[in-house]
Amino acid sequence: MSQHLVTLPILIPMIGALALLLFNQASDTRRRQLSTALCVAQVLVAAWLLAVAGGGQMLFYALGNWHAPFGIVLMLDRLSALMLILTAVLALGSVLFACAGEDARGTNFHGLFQLQLMGLNGAFLTGDMFNLFVFFEITLLASYALMMHGGGKERIGAGLHYVILNLAGSALFIVALGVLYGATGTLNMADMARRVAQMSGDQTALVTAGALLLIVVFSLKAALLPLYFWLPRTYAAAPAPVAALFAIMTKLGLYAILRVQSLIFADTPVAEAIIAWLWWAGLATIALAAVGVLAARDLRTLVAYLVLVSVGTLMAGTALGSIEAIGALLYYLPHTTLICGALYLIAEMIGQQRGKAGTRLVRARRLYQRHLLGGMFLVAAVAVAGLPPLAGALGKALLMQAAEGTARLWLWPLLLLAGLCALVAMSRAGSVFFWASYKGEVDSGRVSRPQLAGVLWLLASAPLLVAFAGPVSGYAQATAEQLAEPQAVIARVLGESPALQFGQLTIEGESP
Repeated sequence: MSQHLVTLPILIPMIGALALLLFNQASDTRRRQLSTALCVAQVLVAAWLLAVAGGGQMLFYALGNWHAPFGIVLMLDRLSALMLILTAVLALGSVLFACAGEDARGTNFHGLFQLQLMGLNGAFLTGDMFNLFVFFEITLLASYALMMHGGGKERIGAGLHYVILNLAGSALFIVALGVLYGATGTLNMADMARRVAQMSGDQTALVTAGALLLIVVFSLKAALLPLYFWLPRTYAAAPAPVAALFAIMTKLGLYAILRVQSLIFADTPVAEAIIAWLWWAGLATIALAAVGVLAARDLRTLVAYLVLVSVGTLMAGTALGSIEAIGALLYYLPHTTLICGALYLIAEMIGQQRGKAGTRLVRARRLYQRHLLGGMFLVAAVAVAGLPPLAGALGKALLMQAAEGTARLWLWPLLLLAGLCALVAMSRAGSVFFWASYKGEVDSGRVSRPQLAGVLWLLASAPLLVAFAGPVSGYAQATAEQLAEPQAVIARVLGESPALQFGQLTIEGESP
């Protein structure tokens, strides 16, 4: 049975979602226990896959014993293993927080939550463009329902906006796949990469059009300027544990761009066009999102703009293109994702204790547990602003070092200014919440144990990424080196490597 373990990140949430949706009459306690157990199992499986990938091994699994490029191939390398563990860790913190009562404000929360995890994990594992589209849609369908969980005028309005934009993005996605399939005759990533490299003339122009359309779709998913205007309102209106999980959704767009750029369109004229787009759009996203951080009058909106700052930073790092830059952004990626997720949960706890003022940056009631919440808020604020000694500072330093000596030093001032804007905005928010409140104590909204466990689980990443900075940055650099060698992946997926046997899992070592 060990050869089938690579399918578990998809099977666990899929079976769990079916069970939770079919037996939705079970008690809240039973559903919470099952959902938490499923998330714990996914963390353990993802950790095992990370250990395998970290040893320099690549995992392939051909479903139904159908050989590539005709069958569905699951592919696990260092990048997909990193995304799986990041998703699992974020999901566990979010579901623990939801078990405090947020899940009971609507129906089928836990089933939809597991369905979204299935879509995310499948997107990170698939080696086929059409199945990437399928898993994107599974993720989006679940996110539509989760976004409107609990109802409310503001939430439904933002959710409708989110649905319409993403439906348009999905339509463009299928059009782009049709163009690429018409030009190449395949949708398997490795086979498409082999055929694209052999094309010339009109076929190249058609592939370029399809590729750029794909990048537009992924930029919409990642919320890259000018396609980011949907995100602040949507994330600010979403339920706190849903917004925390949504922190990985923008990174799904980043993953898709990294995957197609490094595997399918590497060393082609298309890659140059992609890099130019990502560079200027990434810088513009950083600049305008930093302005949004300063202008925000609600903590939830502020965190949404901080997510956009991280998106712009990651995309600009992708555009640098070097192994050092990709390694730096992959080190920065877990930090920014988990801390932004934790901030959404902290904002919810603050809002619960401030009465009608909620998370708006206005003077209101004193917080009942201001010392506890203030400590967690301080750690998250230092981390998200990129201040030493936490991992955000190291990640940004690595990115700036990767840009040194190139013609792209615009990244330096923008990263520093964005960090300053985040520091000013978080300082202002902290002053309002913990010092400027004056209307006496509140006697409700006490932080529950599940809420505290979920937040601390995510905040623990801040010191851990510093304590283990050497191994984590080493893994990130090795991942960047692996992405820089697409021919090895192509040969193995297409069966040109003698070690690859279809119909079962094959583990082949390579030098780390």
